[in-house]
Amino acid sequence: MPSELPAALLLGRLQLRQSLASDADFLRVLYRDVRSDELAVTGWPPEAIYAFCQSQFDFQLQHYRSYYPEALHYLVERDGQPIGRLIVDDSVVALRVVDISLLAAQRGQGLGSVLLLWLCERADAQRQPLALSVEPQNRARHLYGRLGFVQLPGDGLYLNMRREPSNMESAE
Repeated sequence: MPSELPAALLLGRLQLRQSLASDADFLRVLYRDVRSDELAVTGWPPEAIYAFCQSQFDFQLQHYRSYYPEALHYLVERDGQPIGRLIVDDSVVALRVVDISLLAAQRGQGLGSVLLLWLCERADAQRQPLALSVEPQNRARHLYGRLGFVQLPGDGLYLNMRREPSNMESAE
C-alpha cells in the first residue's frame, strides 16, 4: 500500500496545503489564466470566455472527482499567496499527476520543477512510477522529458507520459 501524501508541506519557496472550498474563486481564476492563450484566438467576447471557463472548470472538477476520488488537491502558495494547484493521485499502480497548474506570471521560474522533483523523490521512495498526461503543445513536455518521463501511446488528445522509479541502491 503506498504511503499517504502529506496534507501540507514546504518546498523551498513554496507551500502546499490541501485545497479548501474557500479556494474555489482562485481556482476558477487559475483555470481561466491557464486557458487564456488558447481562448484568445477564438474572438469570443470576454463574457463568453468567462462563462465557458466557468462551465469547463466545473466539468473538469467533476471529472477529476469521478476518476480520481482519492486524489489530494493541493493549493500551491508562494509568500502566502496562491499561485497554482497540484492534484496528485497516490494509487497502488502509480503516483499520478492529475493536474499541475501555475499562474502565467509564476511560470518559467523553476517552480514547476520544484513540485515535480518532489513528486519524483516521492515516487522513487515508494518505488512507483510517476505518470501524467499532457497536451501535445504544452511547453512543460520538455521539462517532463528532462526529468526522465517517456511518452507512451496516447488517446490522440493527450500524451501519456511515465517515469519509472530510479534504482535506489541502499548505501549500506
